[in-house]
Amino acid sequence: MNLRTLHVLRLAFAGLALAWLALLTGCATTAPGPDGKPVQRVDPWESWNRKVYNFNDTLDTAVLKPVATTYRDVVPQPTRRGISNIFGNVSDLWSAFNNVLQGKVNDGMQDVMRVTTNTIFGLGGFFDVATEMGLDRHNEDLGQTFGRWGVPAGPYVVWPFFGPSTLRDSFALPVDRSVSPALAFNDSLARYAVVGVGFVNERAALLGATGMLDDIALDKYTFIRDAYLQRRRSLVYDGEVPESKDERYDQDEVPANAPAAAAAGASAPAPAAPASGPKP
Repeated sequence: MNLRTLHVLRLAFAGLALAWLALLTGCATTAPGPDGKPVQRVDPWESWNRKVYNFNDTLDTAVLKPVATTYRDVVPQPTRRGISNIFGNVSDLWSAFNNVLQGKVNDGMQDVMRVTTNTIFGLGGFFDVATEMGLDRHNEDLGQTFGRWGVPAGPYVVWPFFGPSTLRDSFALPVDRSVSPALAFNDSLARYAVVGVGFVNERAALLGATGMLDDIALDKYTFIRDAYLQRRRSLVYDGEVPESKDERYDQDEVPANAPAAAAAGASAPAPAAPASGPKP
């Protein structure tokens, strides 16, 4: 089998996978309304999702939050920012790839320029020189690419350790989460160490947001769900969410184009982060 044939087979497989995903999400998120017309449901698995959320929240309170708090108190803030920049530099390369897949070549080239600039002049990405030069970060991921290709988000789902997601983003999750500086290491122990440092560093950065969430949210599960869905929808369309006259929602569900939640940070899933906290 030559390379061209293998490439065609890969494209065919990808097309079939996306078609199957679109069919699955369409069936799972609609239900007949009072007038018989289809109604969009965003959280049909709420009972299960709340159980997973409670597990993640308990784990976060007992283990992750104390570790992140100690890390924040011990590691100087400039060092923590530098670690975030290094992980962000690798994410920019993945963002460039997804921008090209979405047809946004200019944004992809800008992401490549960011990576090149920060790698050369920012000591491997420890300093974010590109932002100071006016090269903005785009933060595109495979889940957003699927959305731009027309794959519906599907039901909201909460995963153990990984937190909030959708059915569509769940298919992209393993790939998106695998993109990190850990790919540069061959030793398994070194890779786990890098992933662990990145996770703790990100959780430490979210301590303020989760503290605010504890103070303002009567039902944290609902708040996080609505914020996550709204933000992901906004990211897919680069902030220009189209209005659909045909969209209809169950009265018990919150539409994805509802007024934005107070804290957008609560909607971004962290790598292996608990659902109690605030992603590409």
